[in-house]
Amino acid sequence: MPIEQEYLDRHPGSRALYERASRVLPSGVTHDSRYLRPFPIYADRAEGACKWDVDGHRYIDYVVGHGALLLGHNHPAVTAAAAAQLARGTHYGASHLREIEWAEEVTRLVPAAEVVRFTSSGTEATLMALRLARAATGRPGVIKFERHFHGWHDYVVPASSYAGRTPPGIPSATLESVLVLPPDLAAVESAFAARDDIGAVIVEAAGASSGQVPLPRGFLHGLAEICRRRGAVFIMDEVVTGFRWAPGGVQEVEGVCPDLVTLAKILAGGFPGGAVAGRRDLLEYLQFPGAGPKTEKVGHPGTFNANPLSAAAGVACLREIADGTHQRRAAELAASLRSGMNAVLCELGIPGVVYGQSSAFRVLLAGTMVPEAQDYNGRELPRALLETPMPPERARLLQLALLNRGVQLFGTGGMLSSAHTAADIDATLEAWRAALLDLRAEGHLDSA
Repeated sequence: MPIEQEYLDRHPGSRALYERASRVLPSGVTHDSRYLRPFPIYADRAEGACKWDVDGHRYIDYVVGHGALLLGHNHPAVTAAAAAQLARGTHYGASHLREIEWAEEVTRLVPAAEVVRFTSSGTEATLMALRLARAATGRPGVIKFERHFHGWHDYVVPASSYAGRTPPGIPSATLESVLVLPPDLAAVESAFAARDDIGAVIVEAAGASSGQVPLPRGFLHGLAEICRRRGAVFIMDEVVTGFRWAPGGVQEVEGVCPDLVTLAKILAGGFPGGAVAGRRDLLEYLQFPGAGPKTEKVGHPGTFNANPLSAAAGVACLREIADGTHQRRAAELAASLRSGMNAVLCELGIPGVVYGQSSAFRVLLAGTMVPEAQDYNGRELPRALLETPMPPERARLLQLALLNRGVQLFGTGGMLSSAHTAADIDATLEAWRAALLDLRAEGHLDSA
Protein backbone atom coordinates (compact mmCIF):
# COMPACT_ATOMS: atom_id res chain seq x y z
CA MET A 1 0.00 0.00 0.00
CA PRO A 2 1.37 3.49 -0.79
CA ILE A 3 2.84 5.31 2.21
CA GLU A 4 0.36 8.17 2.18
CA GLN A 5 -2.67 5.95 1.69
CA GLU A 6 -1.63 3.81 4.64
CA TYR A 7 -1.26 6.97 6.72
CA LEU A 8 -4.74 8.14 5.73
CA ASP A 9 -6.25 4.76 6.57
CA ARG A 10 -4.53 4.52 9.96
CA HIS A 11 -5.42 8.00 11.24
CA PRO A 12 -9.13 8.81 10.78
CA GLY A 13 -9.32 10.49 14.19
CA SER A 14 -6.41 12.82 13.50
CA ARG A 15 -7.83 13.60 10.08
CA ALA A 16 -11.18 14.61 11.59
CA LEU A 17 -9.48 16.84 14.18
CA TYR A 18 -7.34 18.47 11.51
CA GLU A 19 -10.41 19.31 9.45
CA ARG A 20 -11.97 20.83 12.56
CA ALA A 21 -8.77 22.71 13.47
CA SER A 22 -8.42 24.14 9.97
CA ARG A 23 -11.63 26.09 10.49
CA VAL A 24 -10.22 28.02 13.46
CA LEU A 25 -6.39 27.82 13.22
CA PRO A 26 -4.18 28.96 10.30
CA SER A 27 -3.22 25.76 8.45
CA GLY A 28 -4.78 23.91 11.38
CA VAL A 29 -1.68 24.16 13.61
CA THR A 30 -0.21 26.29 16.39
CA HIS A 31 3.51 25.85 15.58
CA ASP A 32 5.10 25.83 12.13
CA SER A 33 6.97 22.58 12.76
CA ARG A 34 3.74 20.71 13.50
CA TYR A 35 2.41 21.24 10.00
CA LEU A 36 2.45 18.04 7.94
CA ARG A 37 0.55 17.05 4.82
CA PRO A 38 -2.01 15.55 4.60
CA PHE A 39 -2.44 16.28 8.34
CA PRO A 40 -0.43 15.84 11.54
CA ILE A 41 -1.14 13.27 14.21
CA TYR A 42 -3.10 14.52 17.22
CA ALA A 43 -1.68 13.39 20.56
CA ASP A 44 -3.90 12.16 23.35
CA ARG A 45 -1.44 11.26 26.12
CA ALA A 46 2.24 10.63 26.77
CA GLU A 47 4.41 8.71 29.20
CA GLY A 48 8.17 8.19 29.39
CA ALA A 49 9.58 8.08 25.86
CA CYS A 50 6.24 7.50 24.13
CA LYS A 51 3.05 9.24 23.12
CA TRP A 52 -0.31 7.94 21.91
CA ASP A 53 -2.54 9.59 19.33
CA VAL A 54 -6.32 9.89 19.25
CA ASP A 55 -6.52 6.76 17.09
CA GLY A 56 -4.77 4.74 19.80
CA HIS A 57 -1.41 4.37 18.04
CA ARG A 58 1.74 4.40 20.19
CA TYR A 59 4.85 6.28 19.02
CA ILE A 60 8.43 6.32 20.18
CA ASP A 61 8.78 10.06 20.58
CA TYR A 62 11.82 11.91 19.27
CA VAL A 63 10.16 15.32 19.47
CA VAL A 64 10.30 15.21 23.29
CA GLY A 65 8.40 18.45 23.71
CA HIS A 66 10.49 20.28 21.08
CA GLY A 67 13.55 19.31 23.10
CA ALA A 68 12.17 20.38 26.48
CA LEU A 69 11.78 16.90 27.97
CA LEU A 70 15.23 15.57 28.79
CA LEU A 71 13.58 13.44 31.49
CA GLY A 72 10.82 12.21 29.18
CA HIS A 73 7.09 12.65 29.63
CA ASN A 74 5.61 12.75 33.13
CA HIS A 75 8.79 12.32 35.12
CA PRO A 76 7.60 11.74 38.71
CA ALA A 77 9.78 14.43 40.32
CA VAL A 78 8.58 17.11 37.91
CA THR A 79 4.91 16.13 37.86
CA ALA A 80 4.83 15.89 41.67
CA ALA A 81 6.31 19.38 42.00
CA ALA A 82 3.86 20.79 39.46
CA ALA A 83 0.88 19.08 41.08
CA ALA A 84 1.85 20.39 44.52
CA GLN A 85 2.17 23.92 43.16
CA LEU A 86 -1.10 23.62 41.24
CA ALA A 87 -2.88 23.03 44.52
CA ARG A 88 -1.29 26.18 45.99
CA GLY A 89 -2.08 28.45 43.02
CA THR A 90 -0.97 28.96 39.45
CA HIS A 91 -0.41 32.71 39.32
CA TYR A 92 0.15 34.92 42.34
CA GLY A 93 0.92 38.16 40.55
CA ALA A 94 3.55 38.51 43.26
CA SER A 95 7.10 37.48 44.04
CA HIS A 96 7.49 33.99 45.48
CA LEU A 97 10.02 31.51 46.88
CA ARG A 98 10.15 29.23 43.85
CA GLU A 99 11.47 31.96 41.53
CA ILE A 100 14.41 32.48 43.89
CA GLU A 101 15.12 28.76 44.07
CA TRP A 102 14.86 28.53 40.30
CA ALA A 103 17.39 31.31 39.76
CA GLU A 104 19.70 29.73 42.34
CA GLU A 105 19.64 26.43 40.45
CA VAL A 106 20.48 28.21 37.17
CA THR A 107 23.41 30.08 38.71
CA ARG A 108 24.64 26.83 40.27
CA LEU A 109 24.68 24.93 36.97
CA VAL A 110 25.41 27.45 34.21
CA PRO A 111 28.99 28.82 34.19
CA ALA A 112 28.08 32.24 32.75
CA ALA A 113 25.07 32.83 35.01
CA GLU A 114 25.95 35.34 37.71
CA VAL A 115 22.34 36.55 37.78
CA VAL A 116 19.14 35.57 35.96
CA ARG A 117 16.04 37.22 34.50
CA PHE A 118 13.14 34.92 33.64
CA THR A 119 10.95 35.26 30.57
CA SER A 120 8.09 33.20 29.17
CA SER A 121 9.93 31.70 26.17
CA GLY A 122 13.23 31.36 24.39
CA THR A 123 12.20 33.98 21.85
CA GLU A 124 11.64 36.49 24.65
CA ALA A 125 15.01 35.56 26.12
CA THR A 126 16.93 36.34 22.93
CA LEU A 127 14.96 39.57 22.50
CA MET A 128 15.94 40.68 26.01
CA ALA A 129 19.57 39.62 25.56
CA LEU A 130 19.89 41.80 22.47
CA ARG A 131 18.22 44.71 24.23
CA LEU A 132 20.61 44.46 27.17
CA ALA A 133 23.57 44.34 24.79
CA ARG A 134 22.41 47.46 22.99
CA ALA A 135 21.80 49.26 26.27
CA ALA A 136 25.25 48.38 27.57
CA THR A 137 27.21 49.23 24.42
CA GLY A 138 25.10 52.00 22.94
CA ARG A 139 25.49 50.25 19.59
CA PRO A 140 22.47 48.91 17.68
CA GLY A 141 24.19 46.50 15.29
CA VAL A 142 23.92 42.73 15.72
CA ILE A 143 25.84 39.91 14.07
CA LYS A 144 24.02 36.61 13.68
CA PHE A 145 24.93 33.61 11.57
CA GLU A 146 23.43 31.90 8.56
CA ARG A 147 20.54 29.57 9.40
CA HIS A 148 20.99 30.07 13.14
CA PHE A 149 17.60 30.12 14.83
CA HIS A 150 16.92 32.38 17.80
CA GLY A 151 13.13 32.59 17.80
CA TRP A 152 10.72 34.57 15.70
CA HIS A 153 11.10 38.22 16.74
CA ASP A 154 12.14 40.79 14.16
CA TYR A 155 15.84 41.03 15.01
CA VAL A 156 16.64 37.34 14.60
CA VAL A 157 14.49 36.31 11.63
CA PRO A 158 16.72 37.76 8.86
CA ALA A 159 18.85 34.95 7.45
CA SER A 160 20.57 33.89 4.26
CA SER A 161 17.47 32.12 3.01
CA TYR A 162 15.83 35.48 2.37
CA ALA A 163 18.67 36.50 0.01
CA GLY A 164 18.51 40.14 1.05
CA ARG A 165 14.74 40.39 0.88
CA THR A 166 12.74 41.68 3.82
CA PRO A 167 10.89 38.83 5.52
CA PRO A 168 7.11 39.37 5.49
CA GLY A 169 5.88 41.62 8.27
CA ILE A 170 9.30 42.91 9.31
CA PRO A 171 10.25 46.57 8.72
CA SER A 172 13.06 46.91 6.21
CA ALA A 173 14.91 49.19 8.64
CA THR A 174 15.39 46.22 10.93
CA LEU A 175 17.64 44.55 8.37
CA GLU A 176 20.01 47.49 8.51
CA SER A 177 20.98 46.66 12.08
CA VAL A 178 21.32 42.89 11.59
CA LEU A 179 24.32 41.47 9.77
CA VAL A 180 24.05 37.80 8.76
CA LEU A 181 27.42 36.10 8.33
CA PRO A 182 28.77 32.63 7.62
CA PRO A 183 30.31 30.95 10.69
CA ASP A 184 33.79 32.19 9.84
CA LEU A 185 35.99 34.16 12.24
CA ALA A 186 37.63 36.10 9.41
CA ALA A 187 34.19 37.28 8.27
CA VAL A 188 33.42 38.42 11.82
CA GLU A 189 36.71 40.34 12.00
CA SER A 190 35.96 41.98 8.66
CA ALA A 191 32.49 43.01 9.81
CA PHE A 192 33.87 44.72 12.90
CA ALA A 193 36.51 46.44 10.80
CA ALA A 194 33.87 47.74 8.39
CA ARG A 195 31.27 48.86 10.94
CA ASP A 196 31.55 50.67 14.26
CA ASP A 197 27.95 50.07 15.35
CA ILE A 198 28.09 46.36 16.25
CA GLY A 199 27.10 45.86 19.87
CA ALA A 200 26.30 42.16 20.01
CA VAL A 201 27.10 38.81 18.43
CA ILE A 202 24.58 36.01 18.93
CA VAL A 203 25.24 32.38 18.05
CA GLU A 204 23.52 29.03 18.42
CA ALA A 205 25.87 27.17 20.72
CA ALA A 206 25.83 23.90 18.72
CA GLY A 207 25.62 25.45 15.25
CA ALA A 208 22.84 26.25 12.81
CA SER A 209 19.41 24.80 13.57
CA SER A 210 20.45 23.03 16.77
CA GLY A 211 23.56 21.53 15.22
CA GLN A 212 22.35 20.76 11.71
CA VAL A 213 25.49 22.53 10.52
CA PRO A 214 27.96 22.24 13.43
CA LEU A 215 30.32 25.08 14.24
CA PRO A 216 34.01 24.70 13.35
CA ARG A 217 36.22 23.62 16.24
CA GLY A 218 37.42 26.59 18.25
CA PHE A 219 34.81 28.91 16.76
CA LEU A 220 33.12 29.78 20.06
CA HIS A 221 36.45 30.59 21.74
CA GLY A 222 37.46 32.72 18.78
CA LEU A 223 34.14 34.54 18.81
CA ALA A 224 34.44 35.25 22.53
CA GLU A 225 37.92 36.69 22.03
CA ILE A 226 36.82 38.94 19.16
CA CYS A 227 33.88 40.25 21.18
CA ARG A 228 36.10 41.02 24.18
CA ARG A 229 38.60 42.84 22.00
CA ARG A 230 35.90 44.80 20.15
CA GLY A 231 33.80 45.62 23.22
CA ALA A 232 30.74 43.75 21.95
CA VAL A 233 28.47 41.50 23.99
CA PHE A 234 28.89 37.80 23.23
CA ILE A 235 25.53 35.98 23.46
CA MET A 236 25.31 32.20 23.37
CA ASP A 237 21.86 30.87 22.58
CA GLU A 238 21.52 27.70 24.66
CA VAL A 239 17.75 27.42 24.44
CA VAL A 240 18.17 23.94 22.93
CA THR A 241 21.58 22.92 24.26
CA GLY A 242 21.29 24.32 27.77
CA PHE A 243 21.12 21.51 30.37
CA ARG A 244 21.07 18.94 27.52
CA TRP A 245 24.69 18.84 26.31
CA ALA A 246 25.71 18.91 29.99
CA PRO A 247 24.24 20.37 33.18
CA GLY A 248 26.01 23.60 32.22
CA GLY A 249 25.28 23.31 28.51
CA VAL A 250 27.72 23.73 25.64
CA GLN A 251 29.65 26.35 27.59
CA GLU A 252 30.54 23.67 30.14
CA VAL A 253 31.54 21.18 27.43
CA GLU A 254 33.59 23.67 25.41
CA GLY A 255 34.98 25.65 28.34
CA VAL A 256 33.84 29.00 26.98
CA CYS A 257 31.98 31.63 29.01
CA PRO A 258 29.71 34.07 27.15
CA ASP A 259 28.65 37.47 28.43
CA LEU A 260 24.99 36.46 28.20
CA VAL A 261 23.28 33.11 27.70
CA THR A 262 19.68 32.49 26.69
CA LEU A 263 17.83 29.47 28.10
CA ALA A 264 14.42 27.80 27.80
CA LYS A 265 13.00 24.29 27.14
CA ILE A 266 14.63 22.03 29.78
CA LEU A 267 14.93 25.09 32.02
CA ALA A 268 11.22 24.85 32.92
CA GLY A 269 10.90 21.07 33.00
CA GLY A 270 8.49 20.95 30.07
CA PHE A 271 6.45 23.98 31.11
CA PRO A 272 6.59 27.44 29.46
CA GLY A 273 9.61 29.44 30.51
CA GLY A 274 12.82 31.09 29.40
CA ALA A 275 15.65 33.13 30.86
CA VAL A 276 18.55 35.38 30.04
CA ALA A 277 21.50 35.00 32.39
CA GLY A 278 25.03 36.23 32.53
CA ARG A 279 27.26 39.02 33.75
CA ARG A 280 25.90 40.98 36.68
CA ASP A 281 26.89 44.33 35.20
CA LEU A 282 24.81 43.61 32.09
CA LEU A 283 21.74 42.36 33.96
CA GLU A 284 21.97 45.44 36.19
CA TYR A 285 20.38 47.41 33.35
CA LEU A 286 17.14 45.77 34.51
CA GLN A 287 17.49 47.20 38.01
CA PHE A 288 15.49 50.21 39.10
CA PRO A 289 17.29 53.55 39.56
CA GLY A 290 18.70 53.68 43.06
CA ALA A 291 18.87 49.89 43.31
CA GLY A 292 21.98 49.64 41.15
CA PRO A 293 24.68 51.68 39.44
CA LYS A 294 22.77 52.26 36.19
CA THR A 295 20.84 55.49 35.78
CA GLU A 296 18.50 54.26 33.05
CA LYS A 297 16.50 51.06 33.33
CA VAL A 298 15.70 48.58 30.58
CA GLY A 299 12.01 47.82 30.98
CA HIS A 300 10.84 44.25 31.32
CA PRO A 301 7.29 43.42 32.38
CA GLY A 302 5.74 40.04 31.55
CA THR A 303 2.57 38.58 33.02
CA PHE A 304 3.91 35.03 33.19
CA ASN A 305 7.59 35.69 33.99
CA ALA A 306 8.68 33.03 36.51
CA ASN A 307 5.10 31.91 37.07
CA PRO A 308 4.89 29.58 40.08
CA LEU A 309 3.93 26.48 38.09
CA SER A 310 6.86 26.75 35.67
CA ALA A 311 9.20 27.69 38.50
CA ALA A 312 8.22 24.66 40.59
CA ALA A 313 8.66 22.31 37.63
CA GLY A 314 11.92 24.00 36.67
CA VAL A 315 13.41 23.67 40.15
CA ALA A 316 12.51 19.98 40.28
CA CYS A 317 13.90 19.33 36.81
CA LEU A 318 17.19 21.17 37.32
CA ARG A 319 17.81 19.40 40.61
CA GLU A 320 17.12 16.05 38.96
CA ILE A 321 19.53 16.60 36.06
CA ALA A 322 22.29 18.38 38.00
CA ASP A 323 24.73 15.44 38.23
CA GLY A 324 24.77 14.77 34.48
CA THR A 325 23.47 11.19 34.68
CA HIS A 326 20.42 11.89 32.53
CA GLN A 327 22.46 13.75 29.91
CA ARG A 328 24.97 10.93 29.62
CA ARG A 329 22.29 8.28 29.28
CA ALA A 330 20.43 10.19 26.56
CA ALA A 331 23.67 10.91 24.69
CA GLU A 332 24.78 7.26 24.80
CA LEU A 333 21.43 6.11 23.43
CA ALA A 334 21.58 8.77 20.70
CA ALA A 335 25.03 7.59 19.63
CA SER A 336 23.71 4.03 19.41
CA LEU A 337 20.75 5.21 17.36
CA ARG A 338 22.88 7.26 14.95
CA SER A 339 25.35 4.44 14.32
CA GLY A 340 22.51 1.92 13.92
CA MET A 341 20.68 4.09 11.41
CA ASN A 342 23.89 4.55 9.43
CA ALA A 343 24.45 0.79 9.47
CA VAL A 344 21.07 0.34 7.79
CA LEU A 345 21.90 2.97 5.15
CA CYS A 346 25.22 1.24 4.54
CA GLU A 347 23.63 -2.20 4.24
CA LEU A 348 20.95 -0.99 1.83
CA GLY A 349 23.37 1.16 -0.18
CA ILE A 350 21.31 4.31 0.30
CA PRO A 351 23.11 7.68 0.06
CA GLY A 352 22.75 9.87 3.11
CA VAL A 353 23.91 10.08 6.69
CA VAL A 354 22.56 10.32 10.23
CA TYR A 355 24.69 12.53 12.47
CA GLY A 356 24.52 14.71 15.54
CA GLN A 357 25.96 15.76 18.85
CA SER A 358 25.00 14.90 22.41
CA SER A 359 21.45 13.50 22.49
CA ALA A 360 20.35 14.97 19.14
CA PHE A 361 20.35 13.48 15.65
CA ARG A 362 19.77 14.66 12.10
CA VAL A 363 18.67 12.57 9.11
CA LEU A 364 19.96 13.61 5.70
CA LEU A 365 18.89 11.49 2.73
CA ALA A 366 20.74 13.47 0.08
CA GLY A 367 24.07 13.60 -1.70
CA THR A 368 25.97 10.60 -3.02
CA MET A 369 27.82 9.37 0.07
CA VAL A 370 26.80 6.02 1.56
CA PRO A 371 27.85 6.19 5.23
CA GLU A 372 29.94 3.72 7.16
CA ALA A 373 28.20 1.81 9.95
CA GLN A 374 29.31 4.33 12.56
CA ASP A 375 28.38 7.47 14.45
CA TYR A 376 29.07 10.89 12.94
CA ASN A 377 29.00 14.17 14.89
CA GLY A 378 28.78 16.28 11.74
CA ARG A 379 32.10 18.08 11.99
CA GLU A 380 33.84 15.39 9.94
CA LEU A 381 31.30 15.75 7.12
CA PRO A 382 31.65 18.23 4.23
CA ARG A 383 29.81 21.47 4.91
CA ALA A 384 28.40 21.32 1.38
CA LEU A 385 26.76 18.00 2.22
CA LEU A 386 25.29 19.31 5.48
CA GLU A 387 23.82 22.27 3.63
CA THR A 388 22.30 20.04 0.94
CA PRO A 389 18.54 20.12 1.48
CA MET A 390 16.65 16.87 1.56
CA PRO A 391 14.00 16.97 -1.18
CA PRO A 392 10.81 18.16 0.59
CA GLU A 393 8.64 15.33 -0.71
CA ARG A 394 11.19 12.76 0.42
CA ALA A 395 11.31 14.34 3.88
CA ARG A 396 7.53 14.41 4.13
CA LEU A 397 7.09 10.79 3.10
CA LEU A 398 9.86 9.69 5.45
CA GLN A 399 7.93 11.20 8.34
CA LEU A 400 4.71 9.53 7.23
CA ALA A 401 6.39 6.15 6.73
CA LEU A 402 7.92 6.26 10.20
CA LEU A 403 4.65 7.37 11.78
CA ASN A 404 3.00 4.38 10.11
CA ARG A 405 5.52 2.25 12.04
CA GLY A 406 5.27 3.94 15.40
CA VAL A 407 8.13 6.45 15.33
CA GLN A 408 7.76 10.23 15.39
CA LEU A 409 10.66 12.37 14.25
CA PHE A 410 11.03 16.08 14.94
CA GLY A 411 11.03 17.15 11.30
CA THR A 412 13.99 15.26 9.85
CA GLY A 413 15.73 14.56 13.12
CA GLY A 414 15.03 14.46 16.78
CA MET A 415 16.28 14.31 20.34
CA LEU A 416 16.35 11.64 22.99
CA SER A 417 15.44 11.65 26.65
CA SER A 418 16.79 9.59 29.50
CA ALA A 419 13.46 7.74 29.43
CA HIS A 420 14.32 6.12 26.10
CA THR A 421 15.57 2.55 26.28
CA ALA A 422 17.71 0.16 24.27
CA ALA A 423 14.48 -1.56 23.24
CA ASP A 424 13.23 1.76 21.85
CA ILE A 425 16.40 2.04 19.78
CA ASP A 426 15.96 -1.48 18.41
CA ALA A 427 12.33 -0.81 17.51
CA THR A 428 13.28 2.47 15.86
CA LEU A 429 15.92 0.76 13.73
CA GLU A 430 13.36 -1.80 12.56
CA ALA A 431 10.96 1.01 11.65
CA TRP A 432 13.79 2.91 9.93
CA ARG A 433 14.64 -0.06 7.73
CA ALA A 434 11.01 -0.63 6.79
CA ALA A 435 10.44 3.06 6.05
CA LEU A 436 13.50 3.22 3.78
CA LEU A 437 12.32 0.17 1.87
CA ASP A 438 8.91 1.81 1.47
CA LEU A 439 10.47 4.98 0.08
CA ARG A 440 12.69 2.99 -2.24
CA ALA A 441 9.73 0.96 -3.52
CA GLU A 442 7.91 4.19 -4.39
CA GLY A 443 10.96 5.64 -6.16
CA HIS A 444 11.74 8.38 -3.63
CA LEU A 445 15.35 7.44 -2.84
CA ASP A 446 18.52 8.00 -4.85
CA SER A 447 20.88 5.20 -5.78
CA ALA A 448 24.52 5.16 -4.76
